[in-house]
Amino acid sequence: MFAIVETGGKQYQVEEGRYVDIELLEGEAESKVVFDKIVMLVNGKKSKVGQPYVSGASVEGKIVKHDKAKKIIVFKQRPKKGYRKKQGHRQQFTRVMISKIRTSAKKSTKEETVETAE
Repeated sequence: MFAIVETGGKQYQVEEGRYVDIELLEGEAESKVVFDKIVMLVNGKKSKVGQPYVSGASVEGKIVKHDKAKKIIVFKQRPKKGYRKKQGHRQQFTRVMISKIRTSAKKSTKEETVETAE
Protein backbone atom coordinates (compact mmCIF):
# COMPACT_ATOMS: atom_id res chain seq x y z
CA MET A 1 0.00 0.00 0.00
CA PHE A 2 1.26 3.47 -0.83
CA ALA A 3 -0.08 7.01 -0.91
CA ILE A 4 0.53 10.16 -2.89
CA VAL A 5 1.01 13.14 -0.56
CA GLU A 6 1.05 16.84 -1.40
CA THR A 7 3.46 19.03 0.55
CA GLY A 8 5.61 22.01 -0.32
CA GLY A 9 3.76 22.49 -3.61
CA LYS A 10 4.87 19.06 -4.86
CA GLN A 11 3.48 15.54 -4.79
CA TYR A 12 5.42 12.58 -3.40
CA GLN A 13 4.76 8.84 -3.44
CA VAL A 14 5.22 7.47 0.09
CA GLU A 15 5.21 3.96 1.49
CA GLU A 16 5.35 2.64 5.06
CA GLY A 17 8.85 1.87 6.31
CA ARG A 18 10.60 3.99 3.67
CA TYR A 19 11.97 7.51 3.82
CA VAL A 20 11.31 10.41 1.45
CA ASP A 21 13.22 13.68 0.90
CA ILE A 22 10.80 16.61 0.78
CA GLU A 23 10.95 20.39 0.87
CA LEU A 24 12.29 21.83 4.12
CA LEU A 25 9.86 21.49 7.04
CA GLU A 26 9.88 23.23 10.39
CA GLY A 27 10.59 20.97 13.34
CA GLU A 28 13.45 19.25 15.09
CA ALA A 29 14.95 15.89 14.21
CA GLU A 30 13.10 12.91 15.77
CA SER A 31 9.86 14.93 15.93
CA LYS A 32 6.57 13.62 14.53
CA VAL A 33 4.95 15.06 11.41
CA VAL A 34 1.47 14.38 9.96
CA PHE A 35 0.48 14.95 6.32
CA ASP A 36 -3.25 15.40 5.77
CA LYS A 37 -3.30 16.37 2.08
CA ILE A 38 -3.54 12.88 0.59
CA VAL A 39 -4.19 12.97 -3.16
CA MET A 40 -4.48 9.20 -3.66
CA LEU A 41 -4.39 5.95 -1.69
CA VAL A 42 -3.41 2.79 -3.58
CA ASN A 43 -4.26 -0.58 -2.02
CA GLY A 44 -5.19 -2.94 -4.84
CA LYS A 45 -8.96 -2.89 -5.41
CA LYS A 46 -9.48 -0.63 -2.37
CA SER A 47 -7.75 2.36 -4.02
CA LYS A 48 -9.16 5.83 -3.44
CA VAL A 49 -8.70 9.00 -5.48
CA GLY A 50 -9.34 12.35 -3.80
CA GLN A 51 -11.48 15.19 -5.07
CA PRO A 52 -8.97 16.96 -4.58
CA TYR A 53 -7.96 15.14 -1.36
CA VAL A 54 -9.02 11.84 0.22
CA SER A 55 -11.18 12.71 3.22
CA GLY A 56 -10.21 11.16 6.54
CA ALA A 57 -6.82 9.91 5.35
CA SER A 58 -3.46 10.90 6.82
CA VAL A 59 0.18 9.86 6.73
CA GLU A 60 2.37 9.89 9.84
CA GLY A 61 6.12 10.14 9.80
CA LYS A 62 9.18 11.09 11.80
CA ILE A 63 11.75 13.71 10.79
CA VAL A 64 15.10 11.96 10.44
CA LYS A 65 17.27 14.97 9.56
CA HIS A 66 17.55 18.29 7.76
CA ASP A 67 20.24 18.45 5.08
CA LYS A 68 21.31 20.09 1.83
CA ALA A 69 21.22 18.46 -1.60
CA LYS A 70 24.17 18.16 -3.95
CA LYS A 71 25.46 21.47 -5.31
CA ILE A 72 24.33 22.58 -8.76
CA ILE A 73 26.16 25.19 -10.82
CA VAL A 74 24.22 28.02 -12.47
CA PHE A 75 26.31 29.59 -15.24
CA LYS A 76 25.11 32.56 -17.28
CA GLN A 77 26.95 34.04 -20.26
CA ARG A 78 26.26 36.57 -23.00
CA PRO A 79 28.26 35.81 -26.15
CA LYS A 80 30.64 38.55 -27.39
CA LYS A 81 29.75 40.84 -24.46
CA GLY A 82 32.18 39.69 -21.77
CA TYR A 83 29.39 38.84 -19.35
CA ARG A 84 29.89 35.72 -17.27
CA LYS A 85 28.27 34.79 -13.97
CA LYS A 86 28.90 31.55 -12.08
CA GLN A 87 26.73 30.75 -9.11
CA GLY A 88 26.24 27.62 -6.99
CA HIS A 89 23.11 26.48 -5.16
CA ARG A 90 22.36 23.77 -2.58
CA GLN A 91 18.67 23.13 -1.96
CA GLN A 92 17.68 22.33 1.62
CA PHE A 93 15.47 19.31 2.29
CA THR A 94 14.00 17.28 5.14
CA ARG A 95 14.27 13.49 5.26
CA VAL A 96 11.10 11.92 6.70
CA MET A 97 10.67 8.24 7.64
CA ILE A 98 7.07 7.19 6.94
CA SER A 99 5.70 5.19 9.86
CA LYS A 100 1.97 4.78 9.18
CA ILE A 101 -0.61 5.41 6.44
CA ARG A 102 -4.09 5.86 7.92
CA THR A 103 -7.09 5.42 5.64
CA SER A 104 -9.66 6.99 7.98
CA ALA A 105 -9.16 9.44 10.81
CA LYS A 106 -10.65 8.62 14.21
CA LYS A 107 -13.17 11.06 15.67
CA SER A 108 -12.39 12.55 19.03
CA THR A 109 -14.73 11.85 21.95
CA LYS A 110 -15.62 15.56 22.16
CA GLU A 111 -17.02 15.57 18.61
CA GLU A 112 -18.97 12.36 19.26
CA THR A 113 -20.68 13.86 22.32
CA VAL A 114 -21.69 16.95 20.37
CA GLU A 115 -23.17 14.85 17.54
CA THR A 116 -25.16 12.62 19.92
CA ALA A 117 -26.59 15.63 21.79
CA GLU A 118 -28.19 17.08 18.63
